[in-house]
Amino acid sequence: QRHNSTEPWFLDCLSCFPMQHLKEWVAVESDSVQPDLRREVIRMVTLAADRLRALGATVHSVNLGSHQLPDGQSVLLPPVILAELGQDPQKPTVCFYGHVDVQPAKKEDGWKTDPYTLTEINGNLYGRGATDNKGPVLAWINAVETFRALPVNLRFVIEGMEEAGSPGLQRLLEGERRRFLAAADCFVLSDNVWLSRRKPALTYGTRGSACFLVESGDKDLHSGTFGGIIHEPMTDLVALLDSLVDPTGHIRIPGIYDSVAALTEEERKLYESIEFDMEEHKSNSGVKRFLYDTKEEILLHLWRYPSLSIHGIEGAFHEPGIKTVIPAKVTGKFSIRQVPHMELSVIKQQVVEYLEDVFSKRKSPNKLSVSMPLGAKPWLADINDPVYTAARRAVRTVFREDPDFIRDGSTIPIARMFQTITQKSVIMLPIGAADDGEHSQNEKISRHNYIEGTKVFAAFFLEIAKLHEQLQQTSKTKTDN
Repeated sequence: QRHNSTEPWFLDCLSCFPMQHLKEWVAVESDSVQPDLRREVIRMVTLAADRLRALGATVHSVNLGSHQLPDGQSVLLPPVILAELGQDPQKPTVCFYGHVDVQPAKKEDGWKTDPYTLTEINGNLYGRGATDNKGPVLAWINAVETFRALPVNLRFVIEGMEEAGSPGLQRLLEGERRRFLAAADCFVLSDNVWLSRRKPALTYGTRGSACFLVESGDKDLHSGTFGGIIHEPMTDLVALLDSLVDPTGHIRIPGIYDSVAALTEEERKLYESIEFDMEEHKSNSGVKRFLYDTKEEILLHLWRYPSLSIHGIEGAFHEPGIKTVIPAKVTGKFSIRQVPHMELSVIKQQVVEYLEDVFSKRKSPNKLSVSMPLGAKPWLADINDPVYTAARRAVRTVFREDPDFIRDGSTIPIARMFQTITQKSVIMLPIGAADDGEHSQNEKISRHNYIEGTKVFAAFFLEIAKLHEQLQQTSKTKTDN
């Protein structure tokens, strides 16, 4: 049923959405990480475009050409959807971003159901993409569908390569800054989850990510012939990696914390009020204990301070059994999650200088190479922005409680991208719960969150329209005076 009310009375009417569209979307194996599934990704983008056209939107599928894989193979990129619905100059314009590609998933990986068959168990809807990000994209579309006359104009940016790094997207958006993006008053993402299983949240910040490669060595040697008389590349590399972080998780690289902003009293109080179950988080992670003992310290180090993680060593023997070879050339891989005010160029310089200093003290004749092939900047918004006020009111209308204001320890480049390119407000409005298992086995979204999330989006449209009307009235009053 469609409505044109300016009040949220009709939100309780939105509880009977059929799950057919979500079932159809989950069934598409739109894994953007696997090049041989690129046709499925393109098919999924086409389904999304068709769904938007059914709403009456004007849809443009923008071709991004091809991109080159690490093995040199060139593969076609799926198009990016730029869609418009409404061009009323008296209404505000909201731009929604979502993606319809997914992480790899196979039943044998530990799924209790077929990952590409939407399956409801005890009120949870299981399937790859249910919460990341097909479910939230469809919930937004469902919200649009409830209105006979939308209180806002809408723009959509829907892509199919988010899980593979969104190649070509930034270039496209930069080119649309004065065209498609110019009309938007704010940008909304729903590509993360709450901190809690129960309490809704609004996200106002993410960490960035700087990925490093440390390479050492030259050619393979026999450990019986050369072991004990040479500087082994693997030994050099392990020593370098071991020097990066101390047992408490503190990064040893000099100057790495210098740009981290001091914690204000207002922000500390914000952390104290956040609902966070440490035991639940511990259970979800499978670890026996954390590095920190209090909720506040855990959240601060998860969101607000940089962290360094070691991911692997390329070139090392890793098959079953024993191979007594001294690896020729080994490459260590690690990343630093950086926070606002930390600059990628400065981080790179600090890392290179530190590793070169540690390496020089080993007096090894091996070659050392340090590179930073990938880097994404952190994002931070202002929770006092009127758009956050509108979102808070929308959440309160539906869930009957205020949301937590949280950050996300991961990296979501598109938020910073919109903020930098447009200088407009960006908000992350998640509808998934902390235990949804995005990127993991048995990914799900609860039926409750899917439906209530749809209501939140509908309420958000109404609140943004009210906000726009208030701002216009204030402006008119000032002009009259």
